[in-house]
Amino acid sequence: MIKQITLAGALLVMGHLSFSQSIDQVINETEVARVERILSADDMQGRKPFTPGIDKAAAFIAAEFKQAGLKPAKGKSFLQAFTMLRTKFVAASGMVNGKAIEEKDIVGVTAKPNLTITQQSKYKKMQVSKDSLYAVYGRLTKTKGNYLLVVDTNARGQFNNLKRRSTAFPPESNIIALLTMEDPATYSVAFTQEVTVMPLKNVVGILPGKSKKKEYVIFSGHYDHLGIGKPNAAGDSIYNGANDDAAGTTAVIMLAHYFAQQKNNERTIVFAAFTAEESGGFGSQYFSRQFDPAKVMAMFNIEMIGTDSKWGNNSAFITGYEKTDMGKILEKNLEGTNFKFYPDPYPQQQLFYRSDNATLARLGVPAHTISTSKMDSEKFYHTLDDEFETLDMKNMTEIIKAIALSSTSIIAGRDTPSRVDASSLR
Repeated sequence: MIKQITLAGALLVMGHLSFSQSIDQVINETEVARVERILSADDMQGRKPFTPGIDKAAAFIAAEFKQAGLKPAKGKSFLQAFTMLRTKFVAASGMVNGKAIEEKDIVGVTAKPNLTITQQSKYKKMQVSKDSLYAVYGRLTKTKGNYLLVVDTNARGQFNNLKRRSTAFPPESNIIALLTMEDPATYSVAFTQEVTVMPLKNVVGILPGKSKKKEYVIFSGHYDHLGIGKPNAAGDSIYNGANDDAAGTTAVIMLAHYFAQQKNNERTIVFAAFTAEESGGFGSQYFSRQFDPAKVMAMFNIEMIGTDSKWGNNSAFITGYEKTDMGKILEKNLEGTNFKFYPDPYPQQQLFYRSDNATLARLGVPAHTISTSKMDSEKFYHTLDDEFETLDMKNMTEIIKAIALSSTSIIAGRDTPSRVDASSLR
């Protein structure tokens, strides 16, 4: 019979810690609660994008990264600034092969308020079917340019999702889509919209690697939430988002402090707190464009770990478990401990595609989300009652330790998870 040991003990046995700085000295219930309380406090105003509350949260996370000893991912700031374009359709008109097309069959994805193109504009023409839509999406996110998409009528519904994720495209790109079955040999299209530039910021820090510094391992979570709503009977109007996802962001901060003190990572570790996840995943989409996906060895996205899982304490699940062997690597590193990772028990909810791991996963990166949320019965999910007092700090601390331990061989470069078959993702 194999005797189970604590996570801290396992790390000591495996030699990943110095005796002067054990994991319990860095990742402990007191520190986890400190960070979680601050992120989910009322004065963060629910951390909604474009509010003073989310700016305050970003400043706090950046200060924690600096204190941990991380370096900014680029330049001198931990704030990865970018813009989201808020567009409002005004009008569109066009002719294809000498025939007028309806306004509703013209879709523009561009930063320009006015765009007029013809076949002389030398836009690259791409046919888009239901089967090729996501392959086209992947190509457009990686290559800037001007494109005319000819979208089959059977792909209209899915194409709306592609347009919703338009911030994943390089901002220099101009895309006009014609929802038609006819191949446009000649065309003239005019598209007009109102454009408002909206500033956003992720918070990103890195811990440079040693022998494999150009290979990356990412720990991430989103720090935005729903802001302030209508007061309930008790007069509370703040969506604190303690579990969703101050909990995941707390984990990222604690892991930053832990790995920075270990100073033994062969691969470069990237710690990212994403904005605007609740609005459509805009923060992670922009972040993902900053990396060559072939150089990202693994992504640990952490979402809602403040409550126990359906299996109780000392357990969590991994979305998209079957798509790579990353889960098996994590389990191997946890052998002999009292912690267990499980495959996602809610496959019908498509969680693998609904969090910030999805953009890189679609590009082949072994990018998974770790969570404990009981998605069929999480009563405080997206409610005003998602507050610090509803979370289990002791269990959450153990989950963060388990993530630290389970990732050690990947960070050390001894294990490399298999890639996601991006062609199978729809």
